[in-house]
Amino acid sequence: KRHPDEDIFGVQIAAGFPDMYTRVCEVIEKEMDVDFVDLNLGCPLDIMCDKGAGASLMLRDKKLKDIVEGVTNTLSCPVTIKMRTGWDESKPIAHKLVSKIQSWGFDGVGAVMIHGRSRLQRYTKLANWKYIEVVANSQSDDLPKIPLIGNGDIFSYTDYEEKIANDSINTTAMLARGALIKPWLPTEIKERRHWDISASERLDILKDFTKFGLEHWGSDQQGINNTRRFLLEWLSFLYRYIPVGMLEVVPQQMNHRPPVHMCGRSDLETLMLSKNCQDWVKISEMVLGPVPDDFLFEPKHKANGYK
Repeated sequence: KRHPDEDIFGVQIAAGFPDMYTRVCEVIEKEMDVDFVDLNLGCPLDIMCDKGAGASLMLRDKKLKDIVEGVTNTLSCPVTIKMRTGWDESKPIAHKLVSKIQSWGFDGVGAVMIHGRSRLQRYTKLANWKYIEVVANSQSDDLPKIPLIGNGDIFSYTDYEEKIANDSINTTAMLARGALIKPWLPTEIKERRHWDISASERLDILKDFTKFGLEHWGSDQQGINNTRRFLLEWLSFLYRYIPVGMLEVVPQQMNHRPPVHMCGRSDLETLMLSKNCQDWVKISEMVLGPVPDDFLFEPKHKANGYK
């Protein structure tokens, strides 16, 4: 659902078969106001890959060609493609796949985004930006080039500027987990600063999220439950942020684990640093009221990208 403040709005779709993609795009074209549609070739989850979707599509050239042809013929907006380096870290294939997509010559492919990790890596180890550069340089000079956007481990404005300094990928870069952990990251990039945002300012962001959630799902009990569930999932990312004023070395690195039992500069900041699910529930109660006595929460996304 597009918010009035969103100047650019797109949707990502994932499926295992060309006809499924085409039918979804027919609905998008008829019913939705979007600026782009992204094809998901990056999801590493078994539940997706076992159905022929997500990262498994990188291994199926013919099927992917049929998908790209179908969606570009159906949509009037640009199509982007998000992929990983390949299935296995030791056998990257994105450079070959991007060259094939370029050779297919379908009008409407607006960009390819490369996450610098393989499917089997998921989110472990550092993103391989040197390989992203290889992918960018793999396209033929004799054909129209597809804009290449890199993705992985951007957690500060200095990370962003370092990544786009390369001549091959200097258009822009994609934010992912960094923006989930630090939703103010785009502001840092725009203003070129490390923002020591206060705990109260961060709580205001959660209040805004809650307001939008209740507007979307409703303020009845079901709406509150849905809003709380998504808020708690988000808090499973937010706690990983270490305030700038508490860092020994700035900026924080994406793959560095926050210290255990870290104390903040206020009670609220300490609570926000906690990796205990029950403390996330307490934060949710500050904006959504108390939970039932038998309420339990287990995060869907568990951090495994630390060293």
